[in-house]
Amino acid sequence: MNNSLSSRRNVLRGLLSAGVVFATCGPAAASRSSLVIEDIAGRGVRVDTPVRRILLGDGPLAYVVALLRPNDPFSNVVGWGDNFRAADLDGYQAYLRRFPEISRIPSFPSTTLDSIGSELAISLEPDVVVMNLSSKPAAESSGLMARLAQVGIPVVFVDFRTRMFGNTTRSIEILGALLGRPDRAAAFLAFRQQQIERVTQPLESVRSRPSVMIERAAGLYEDCCLTYGDGNFGELVAAAGGDNLGSSFLHGTFGTLHPEQVIASDPDVVIVTGANWSLYSPAGDWVNLGPGADPAEGQARLGRLMRRPAYRTLRAIKARQVHAIWHPFYDNPYYFIALQQVAKWLHPELFASLDPDATFRELHARFLPVPYQPGYWLSLDGAYA
Repeated sequence: MNNSLSSRRNVLRGLLSAGVVFATCGPAAASRSSLVIEDIAGRGVRVDTPVRRILLGDGPLAYVVALLRPNDPFSNVVGWGDNFRAADLDGYQAYLRRFPEISRIPSFPSTTLDSIGSELAISLEPDVVVMNLSSKPAAESSGLMARLAQVGIPVVFVDFRTRMFGNTTRSIEILGALLGRPDRAAAFLAFRQQQIERVTQPLESVRSRPSVMIERAAGLYEDCCLTYGDGNFGELVAAAGGDNLGSSFLHGTFGTLHPEQVIASDPDVVIVTGANWSLYSPAGDWVNLGPGADPAEGQARLGRLMRRPAYRTLRAIKARQVHAIWHPFYDNPYYFIALQQVAKWLHPELFASLDPDATFRELHARFLPVPYQPGYWLSLDGAYA
């Protein structure tokens, strides 16, 4: 960091400790457009755009930046949560091969994502901090937002996790505005909507909805069974023409079902989420999914997971209606790929001609800077569709 940036950082720290309130200013700010952006939390936030230095409060927001700025996606990212790497090691490494400089981007432990240290945030000199909506309560209670406001660093909230269908459009538009890529954002959203309608329109005449148990991060933890309520993957299962088991028992987006509840409910279909979590739990029996994942290894792990007490007697196991899907679909805007695949599992005859693999391949070709590699889902019977 050059001397001028170091000096500004020291001044900001000193004023922060003294409780002085001020706003950013100077030639860099004057050369850009000042916009008031209404974020997903309904807050009006003034930001100089396009931003030149962005701090990603959650590492997987990198997936969004990549599709909006594919030629040079991370040059203005000054810091991010290390869960981009730890929660999807294969995905991170695909980007690392294409952009080796990302290894030098400062990161912070994912365990502190909800309360990024203000000292760290200020030292990175961001024009804006972008955080997930789910982080807002902790960011407020920790004092982070108040301290950032004191030094004129705006915070913008987006959401690809809690209400993935309801909040993704606006979140993409917000990030498109921040990065000066509104046209790119609009093109992606048009593609996304087209792909969603390939599922929702045929389902309008469907009355039969198979019951679905979807286990969150199966094998990452010893206990069973983490799942979803009526948000996130629970919302996606409903949109794909299924009856999400967790929605009948949970009040909220995430929660846990007792194995006896799963056994008594005897769902028609079981789906687990997985990724390369070797940095979280090297010895875990999670299903490794993601770009280039080994299907044979994934099959073996999925089979072992289904031998746990909650699952081994279910009709879904006997009927081989057991599947695994890439966990990071749950908090990035590519979730419509998962929507297509889950719909195909639940209604195979209706969606016999739908090819989610081709859709994901097209998404990469049109919007992303890394080549497509299969490995994002599998079924216990060995089929990929």
